Amino acid sequence: MTTNPKPAYQRILLKLSGEALQGEEGFGIDPAVLDRMAQEVKELVELGVQVGVVIGGGNLFRGAGLAEAGMNRVVGDHMGMLATVMNGLAMRDALHRAYVNARVMSAIPLKGVCDDYNWADAIRELRQGRVVIFSAGTGNPFFTTDSAACLRGIEIEADVVLKATKVDGVFTADPVANPDAELYDKLSYAEVLDKELKVMDLSAFT
Repeated sequence: MTTNPKPAYQRILLKLSGEALQGEEGFGIDPAVLDRMAQEVKELVELGVQVGVVIGGGNLFRGAGLAEAGMNRVVGDHMGMLATVMNGLAMRDALHRAYVNARVMSAIPLKGVCDDYNWADAIRELRQGRVVIFSAGTGNPFFTTDSAACLRGIEIEADVVLKATKVDGVFTADPVANPDAELYDKLSYAEVLDKELKVMDLSAFT
C-alpha cells in the first residue's frame, strides 16, 4: 500500500497571473487554461494542502496604458480590481466543476456576487479544506495584486507565497524581450530590491 508523501507546505498562497488565463487568445479567459489551472489546484487540495489564490486582472483590463492616456489612476485601479473579481468567479466555477469546494472573497463589498474578505473567515475556510480565492486586490488603489498576494499570505499565515507566471523563474532582464537574460539560481529579498528586478512589484517584497 502506497501513501502520498507529506507536502512540504501545509498552507500556501498561490499568485496566478491574469495573463496566463488568456492562453493563446491574447485577451479574456481561455476555458482550457482555466480548467487546467483548476485541476492543478485540485491536485494540491487532494495532497492535503490548504490553498489560497490571488489572480491578477491583466487578461481583462490593464490600467497603466489608460493612465498614460489621461485616465484617473484611482478609476483605473478600481476597474482593475473588478477584473480580478471576474477572474476569481471564473476560477471558482472551474473548481466547482472539478468538485472542489471554493469561496471567493472580495476586498471591496459586492453583495450578491461574492463574500466580503475577512481574514478569520478565510483561515476557517482553509482549515475546512476549501480553496479561498482573494479578489479585488488590497481594496485600495496604487497597490498591485502582487502586494495583495503577499498581504493575504501574511494574514492567513501561509507557509509560502508562490507566484506562477509565464516564465521559468527570475531573470536578470525580461527573457521575452531579451534572449540573453540569465536565470538566477537563488536570490535574497535585498538583492531583488537592490537590482530592481521586475519579477514582482517591489513593494510586495518589503
